[in-house]
Amino acid sequence: PFIFDMRAIWPEELITAGRITRGSLTHHAILKIEKSCLINSDWVVSLTKAAVGYLKFKYHKKLVNQNFTVIPTCVDLERFSPYFGKRSNSLIHGCIGTILSGWFRLDWLASWIRVAALHDPNSNFKIITRDDAKRIRQEIDPYNQIKNRLFIEPMLYKEIPNALRMHSFSVMFFTDGLSKIGSAPTRLAEALGCGIPVVVNEGVGDLVDIVKKYNIGVVVKGKGEKHMKKAFQELKNLLLDPELSDRCYNTASDIFSLTLGTNAYNEIYSKILKKKEF
Repeated sequence: PFIFDMRAIWPEELITAGRITRGSLTHHAILKIEKSCLINSDWVVSLTKAAVGYLKFKYHKKLVNQNFTVIPTCVDLERFSPYFGKRSNSLIHGCIGTILSGWFRLDWLASWIRVAALHDPNSNFKIITRDDAKRIRQEIDPYNQIKNRLFIEPMLYKEIPNALRMHSFSVMFFTDGLSKIGSAPTRLAEALGCGIPVVVNEGVGDLVDIVKKYNIGVVVKGKGEKHMKKAFQELKNLLLDPELSDRCYNTASDIFSLTLGTNAYNEIYSKILKKKEF
């Protein structure tokens, strides 16, 4: 017996990132393997509910009796926890993780930062990534207008929780559509664990449903100035809510806790072992 643990809709992600071509031999081979794993495994683990719905629709009768469990990307809440000290009066727009992967919308991030810098002169922007800082800065601030308000630097993983706690919120924009319906970004769980809200776009896994249900951030509808300005104002209003940080942490605890994820895996293995004879 084996478990097929899906990391998003991988074939579609590879196409979106330009790593393979739709209809190529490599694409067909990956699809064939994926289908075989879905049908023949004893259990399927998905990062999102959205992906489960898509797979059941795509393969229809072949997955009627298949077992599915949704276990999103988890976070260690003993490491990623809220900051209870006094925060800076100026907003710190945070962004962590890979940006030049082909799956992140750098153009959206650039639009957000430019609009925020224009409408809030006291805002600062801190990007923690190991990607090429010069290239990112060139995309975001080509005319050096934001200057020293924009910080881009790498950081050791053990240093990230403390840095993240100092951010006012975390901005994350990803390519949308079929390629990302199975994605549960780790940075979302880490931000919420630190008690800070998020800024997201539509079409990425269960992100929008979670943000709206728990009221722990804002959803940006488009990359134009009008959409960015509207979302930024909504976010500033949301930041006035004294219960926001607690809601963010409680959401991480309810959905993304490492303990919940571990228990879910233990339950799957136990059920498989009980019904199999070796």
